[in-house]
Amino acid sequence: MNTRRDFLVKCGAGMGALITSNLWLDKVFAGVTTGKDIHSDKFFGISKEEMQKLLGIALSKGGDFSELFFEYRISTSVTMSEDIIKSSSENIGMGVGVRVINGEQTGYGFTNEINFEKIRDTALTAAAIASGQGKVNIANLNVEVPSVVAYNMNNPLYDKAIDYKINLIKDAYKSAQNYDRRIVMIDSSFADEVQYVTIANSEGLLISDVRPQARLMVVATAQEKGNKTTAFANAGGRVGADFYTPGDTPEKVGKKAAEEAIILLGADSAKPGEQTVVLGSNQSGVMIHEAVGHPLEADGAWKKSSIMWDKVGQEVANPIVTIYDDATIPDFRGSLNIDDEGTQTEKVVLIEKGKLLRFMNDRLAAKIMKTEPNGHGRRQSYRNPPIPRMNNTVLLRGEHDPQEIIESVKSGFYALTYEGGMVSNTGKFTFSVNFGYLIENGKLTKPLRNATLIGQNTDILKNVDMVGNDMGFFLGTCGKDGQSVPVTAGTATLRIKKMTVGGKA
Repeated sequence: MNTRRDFLVKCGAGMGALITSNLWLDKVFAGVTTGKDIHSDKFFGISKEEMQKLLGIALSKGGDFSELFFEYRISTSVTMSEDIIKSSSENIGMGVGVRVINGEQTGYGFTNEINFEKIRDTALTAAAIASGQGKVNIANLNVEVPSVVAYNMNNPLYDKAIDYKINLIKDAYKSAQNYDRRIVMIDSSFADEVQYVTIANSEGLLISDVRPQARLMVVATAQEKGNKTTAFANAGGRVGADFYTPGDTPEKVGKKAAEEAIILLGADSAKPGEQTVVLGSNQSGVMIHEAVGHPLEADGAWKKSSIMWDKVGQEVANPIVTIYDDATIPDFRGSLNIDDEGTQTEKVVLIEKGKLLRFMNDRLAAKIMKTEPNGHGRRQSYRNPPIPRMNNTVLLRGEHDPQEIIESVKSGFYALTYEGGMVSNTGKFTFSVNFGYLIENGKLTKPLRNATLIGQNTDILKNVDMVGNDMGFFLGTCGKDGQSVPVTAGTATLRIKKMTVGGKA
């Protein structure tokens, strides 16, 4: 059976409530703005000596690798609709996950009580799941500091009062509302969080990070003569309050959502069939994420479930195509100083000039495939084991002017915004397009909606025959194996010479 992964377009940044506030941890992390600040005699109230003992207990049944993942997360959210603030919340979650690896076998347990006894019991549970005959010596823990600085912790949003965040969504809401009288419904929301993590493992690694995340979003609905359309816009990433310039960013987000909803009132349904497709740079990174990114996550490679598992060194795309994943891009939604296994992040070129070079891997995949971890071990929270995941996945810009690409198409479809997409292990994918245009004689003419892009990644990659010199990035939330993580996907405008478009005849 094929595994399905969903790229969720309309998700916020915050998590739900896990537990109530813990005054002890509030005090521990007061004023902490970097991973270096977490380092002291105790990490999350647990000393290095205690961590060393816990890692040993986790390996007491014979595993060959153990790991502790400590997390403390504070998230807030505010929503507005029907001209009133509908909800606001602040949630705090904390806990520790314990992982034990023995060969390809993994044991995992977690607890939301951070004390030696509870973590010891959790470690014994993980040890029993992944048991073996070997005995591994635990390396002395050495504190490391992330070498990458991918987010600015100046003027953090978590220090702002709820009134500040309410004003942001009100500004965005009013901007959409005032755009056109045909805007009949608006949902405006803001979510932000800060996540403190410390990771220790049996190889001697001890490292911490502090990660901000924020997202402002507007969903606007237009109606005219019984015709109703919806569009959305958002802005955010691992940013602080300086990103949301009052009188600028919120208003732009609201206007963008309303503008698209109004245009869609006059849109026709896309006509089905195989045709030339141009992907605009604004949101089309979702196709790179789904059609290319997921098949290059290394768990699919070592399990041989990905269509790409045996294609390293082979030409899998047109030579004009280069794709990389880079968690070090400053302030992006998928950026990380370290991944959720403590591996330092880096720019990883996946496909270079059409040739597949490597996969995105975590420690387990790297061990099995006899390579090095490259910063792609990610987890939703301390409740989840890490798995190979994307961060910021990008198709490198090319040499063509975007207008030149459109003008090269006699008849085709131009895709602008999306509702989401999915891909199976066979490489077959489907994307729902919210908004696009008909291309006629090199010009964008009628706005179109109700379109679906269908294909297989290996075919589409080889059918890319023009890549623009522009670049656009798209904020998303990616779901895989029951876990959701924030990501960014980016691409230039590009032309696919033939692709199946689903629509209405």
